[in-house]
Amino acid sequence: MRLLFVCLGNICRSPAAETVLRELLDREGLSSSSTVDSAGTTGYHIGEEPDPRMRQELAQRGYKQWSRARLVEAKDFYDFDIILAMDQQNMRELRRLCPKPELLSKLRLACSFCSRHHDSEVPDPYYGSKSDFAYVVTLVEDISEGIIQNLKQKTLLT
Repeated sequence: MRLLFVCLGNICRSPAAETVLRELLDREGLSSSSTVDSAGTTGYHIGEEPDPRMRQELAQRGYKQWSRARLVEAKDFYDFDIILAMDQQNMRELRRLCPKPELLSKLRLACSFCSRHHDSEVPDPYYGSKSDFAYVVTLVEDISEGIIQNLKQKTLLT
């Protein structure tokens, strides 16, 4: 299974989701059968590490970060099985960037995999406080656990 998380600049939400899901897949012994990446819909931060506040929050919870910001590309729609938008704004942009209508079915909102939280979007913590970054990590942990359950039940693509 190949999954791509997408947010605006690829320095807060989507790299956090990538990091958390990779770690949890590894703990579950599922990392060899899955590919996880992240990208942004804007090129503001290409090549940069995630925001230091996000790296700090992830590190405090025992996660390690290894990605750098990149821009969503047309080939991503072919290379990934599921593309997970962090919010409606990024979903609209992904729909606009999608090279073929038949590939639109790969797009999902990340929060559709939540089981403990009722958010419809992962809020952007960039202009927020430490608690906003902490909440995003909590939310992407819930999303990641939901994805793993779907992988185990083989229902992710249904």
